[in-house]
Amino acid sequence: MSFLYNIFVNLLILGMKVFSWFNDKTKKGVEGRKQSLEVVKAAFSKIDKVIWMHAASLGEYEQGLPVLEKLKENFPGHKILITFFSPSGYENVIKKKHMADAVCYLPFDKKSTVKEFISQFHTELFFTVKYDYWYNLLSELKKQNTRIYVVSALFYERQSFFTSYGKWFVKQLKADVDWFFHQTPFSLALAKSVGLVQSSVTGDTRFDRVRQLRNRNNHVDYIADFIGEHRAIVFGSSWQEEEKIVAIISQKNYTVKIIIAPHDLKRVTHLKQLFPDALLYSEIHNQQPLANNQQLLIINSIGLLSKLYSYADIAVVGGGFHEAGLHNILEAATFGVPVVFGNQYRKNPEADALISMNGGKSVEDKSQASEFILFLLNNEEVLNEMSENARKFVDENPNSTEMIIKKILS
Repeated sequence: MSFLYNIFVNLLILGMKVFSWFNDKTKKGVEGRKQSLEVVKAAFSKIDKVIWMHAASLGEYEQGLPVLEKLKENFPGHKILITFFSPSGYENVIKKKHMADAVCYLPFDKKSTVKEFISQFHTELFFTVKYDYWYNLLSELKKQNTRIYVVSALFYERQSFFTSYGKWFVKQLKADVDWFFHQTPFSLALAKSVGLVQSSVTGDTRFDRVRQLRNRNNHVDYIADFIGEHRAIVFGSSWQEEEKIVAIISQKNYTVKIIIAPHDLKRVTHLKQLFPDALLYSEIHNQQPLANNQQLLIINSIGLLSKLYSYADIAVVGGGFHEAGLHNILEAATFGVPVVFGNQYRKNPEADALISMNGGKSVEDKSQASEFILFLLNNEEVLNEMSENARKFVDENPNSTEMIIKKILS
């Protein structure tokens, strides 16, 4: 089966190279991987002890970061490597201040490529976040006597591990992974059903991360002036379906302030066409003092969304109306903000948990979403109750990072 896996990897590489001719995001990933070896050669020597975190994308990076920060505290002499599979993760982190000695794309999982990459330094501890597993990478790291962990592991029934052709990979995970730290009891049960008994439930490290957000300076210039004394809705990481909700709300409630932070800044031009009277955040300083009748603000800058949620009375989080996947709802919930989102969130168990606490609401379409939001705006008691429940939901989850670090250091 490893032979077939290697054929799959070669086909994946070929497919990404072909697709990169038509897709800028894929092209960035393909081209970026050509630099990965040189990045680690410049950052590390072959005797450097390295703690390596791999994250598929930005969401997994945020999930793993609390653990990485604590590991650095406990191993101050070790260097830090962070790798990504997706450009959306890599590009967001490389542009910001970060704690790593090197940040790069994970090389394609060809045995020779991986072997050369990891031979440039000594990986003392490696962890991947959630569910990004690569056969040759894990195998080569284990040959280096690396301790290997999976943080915030999330197993689900459709994974290949639970099929007849996935048994060989399960055997690999049994041999190579020292411990799985699961998000949910269901994930733990699935893992143990195929013999991955080196497992425990420690919860979701993102709760630790978002609790930290409350303690930083969440001020964003001009936002308080824009909102004034009105209610505010933040549409975070919005896609086309969420934009349709904006159109309905803005027509039926003229006093609520609406802030739109699109998932992709390329949508800003389209948003401006949809809402020609909306302000652009980059131009808001030219329009001081702000007129009271300006209802919509489009955020055309990156890195502000988690702070913007601290100003919100209601949050609408994008990605839940299609298979792209629901974006981070916890960044809003931590500030005691009720969260509204679409009903396609199979890989987000926290969504069901927030709904059960009555701190969030899943909706089928733009009409149901708009109706519920308008109901909240007109029923302060219900809105306040959901707000309290959202904050309580975040507070009551365990300190996952503490449990993980305790096990790693034991």
